[in-house]
Amino acid sequence: MKWDLLIAGCSRRKAPDRRPLPALERYTGGIAPHLLTRFGGHRHARERIRFLSAEHGLIGADAMLAPYDRQLTPARAEALRHLVSEQLEQGFQTFGVPDRVLLVLEPAYLVPLTDLLALPERPALRWVHDPRGWAEAAAVLDEWSWP
Repeated sequence: MKWDLLIAGCSRRKAPDRRPLPALERYTGGIAPHLLTRFGGHRHARERIRFLSAEHGLIGADAMLAPYDRQLTPARAEALRHLVSEQLEQGFQTFGVPDRVLLVLEPAYLVPLTDLLALPERPALRWVHDPRGWAEAAAVLDEWSWP
């Protein structure tokens, strides 16, 4: 099955609501608001969106998140590498390795994704290094015919 994946870095800005919210609604910085606007009502697209969280590792757009505050320090990025590798492997066993991956995240977020970059069957990668780079990300998603 052919499929694409978008991985965005989490954002420091989060919805202040104390109850758990889907990740796509919890994050209010970076490209998250644009993703919510464009894909909020598209279940299929939401299934192909992941956030790389300094607290939780790689999580789906609909993963329920309680409020938290954790920055991705270099030590935390390295500590997340094993967890993120396991999360990627689990997803790949379920859905297969994606054909293309769009990364919209700061360079520090590449550290936990090192094993993705080293896969022999590595998908085609596009990287937007500015976590607020919505225009560039939207152009890639348009090219890929995302809704």
